[in-house]
Amino acid sequence: MQLQHERIHLRPLTIKDAPLLLAASQDDEIRYVTATKAIFTLEQIQQHIKIINSDSTRYDFAICLNSNNKMIGELSVFEIDQENKRAGFRISMSSLKLTGKGYGSEALQLTLHLVFNELRLNRLQLEVYSHNANGIAAYEKAGFVTEGVIRESINYNGIYFDELIMSMLKSDYEKLTNAKQIASKLI
Repeated sequence: MQLQHERIHLRPLTIKDAPLLLAASQDDEIRYVTATKAIFTLEQIQQHIKIINSDSTRYDFAICLNSNNKMIGELSVFEIDQENKRAGFRISMSSLKLTGKGYGSEALQLTLHLVFNELRLNRLQLEVYSHNANGIAAYEKAGFVTEGVIRESINYNGIYFDELIMSMLKSDYEKLTNAKQIASKLI
C-alpha cells in the first residue's frame, strides 16, 4: 500500500530502511524529543522491521519525498483493534531539520484518511512528551485533542517530563474535513 500527497508519499517500511532508522535513533535531538533511552544495533532494527511487517495489527510506513523518493521519516498505526475501532499512532522525522516544513502534517493527513476512511476506525490515539512542543503544536493543528496528562511520566537525563495523551475521533475528523471542503468552495 502506498499513499500519495502533494510533496510526500508513504510506502511500507522495508529492511533497506534500517540504516536510516539506525542513524535517526542515534541523533541526539531525535532521541531527546522522543525520550529514547535504548541504544539499537542495525541487526535489532532489521529484526524489528521483519516482525512488524508480519503483524496484521499495524501499518508501518516510510515517509518519502516525491521529488527523489528519499526517506525523511517514518510512522506507525499500531495496535489496530477492529472490535473497538481504535489504534495507536506514532511519527518521527529522521532529523529535526526536517520539522516545521509541513512534511509531517502531510503524512498525518494521509494517515487520518487511512484510519478513518479505509480502516473505518473510530479513534486514533497518541502519546507525546511535554518537552516536544513542536510535536504537540502539530498534533493540535491537525485536530488532535489532549485527553489527559500523566504527570512526570518519564525521567530523561535527570529531568522529569509529563506525557500527554491525545486523540482524534472519527467525528472530529469528519468535522474537520467538512469544514475544509466548505472553506475550499468559498475560495
